[in-house]
Amino acid sequence: MPIDRSVTDIVLIVDDIPENLSLLHDALDEAGYTVLVATNGESALQRARQSLPDVILLDALMPGIDGFEVARRLKADFTTHHIPIVFMTGLTETEHVVAAFAAGAADYVTKPLQPAQVLARIAAHMHNARQMKQARSALDAFGQATVAVRSRDGKVVWQTPLARSLLKDYFANPEEVAPQELLDWIAAAQRARREGGEPAALLVAQGCRRLLASFHDQTGDDEWLVVLREENDASAIDSLIAAFRLTQREAEVLYWVTLGKTSRDIGEIVGSSPRTVTKHLEHVFEKLGVETRTAAANLAMSKIRGT
Repeated sequence: MPIDRSVTDIVLIVDDIPENLSLLHDALDEAGYTVLVATNGESALQRARQSLPDVILLDALMPGIDGFEVARRLKADFTTHHIPIVFMTGLTETEHVVAAFAAGAADYVTKPLQPAQVLARIAAHMHNARQMKQARSALDAFGQATVAVRSRDGKVVWQTPLARSLLKDYFANPEEVAPQELLDWIAAAQRARREGGEPAALLVAQGCRRLLASFHDQTGDDEWLVVLREENDASAIDSLIAAFRLTQREAEVLYWVTLGKTSRDIGEIVGSSPRTVTKHLEHVFEKLGVETRTAAANLAMSKIRGT
């Protein structure tokens, strides 16, 4: 029978020791969680992919596939990588703690297990997971094209449906890995942030369509939230008319200036002489309160991008 996720939160316990399973199952069940169990690595991977639990309690040392390898595989799988993993281990040596976090752990508890401590850890991670889920659901509901990328390996941590569609349209990339052009831009933008500057937006053209990418925020130590926005010539020109009270032709001239076109280029595009284009630009400068093409272009782009 399918699990009703609207009623309760789900915890998957993975341990090969029956006594540990029984202790944790009873404590979590009494606390109101739906509890699933697995006694080895293979069944843990299968159950995690099928049920998508909210939190996984994972034993570090098990026969066959150990907990570290299970965690690595879960984090490498696009459907399960978002699930918080809490390691259970009797090993307190530094190298094992480091190995747990390197494998993707969100936390760890030591054996012998204390149910009250485990419940407190689970509640904290459940709260964070619920907030992330609500944020993603809100972005989905409002049709936002947003993608979270882990910069160290280019993995797409999560993405809204619209972001997935745009990435496929413009880059034809696999869902699990961000396109190289986007990764190069993220690296450059990170450098700009470290140096105290503001990263420039990424612009990818495809015919009359363009995709703009800009940073929204850092969601983790190595994860970046990127907002994607698609635009075309007509919508951009309309936004300039509304923002600056320009005429249709003035907005067209300003728009092509933002794309780096010369007056001669613009004249050929809109069917006017370079001299006429220059006159339109003079009117644009006056309405925008600027004196140079660069200043006009920067101001126009900020309106087009909604920043």
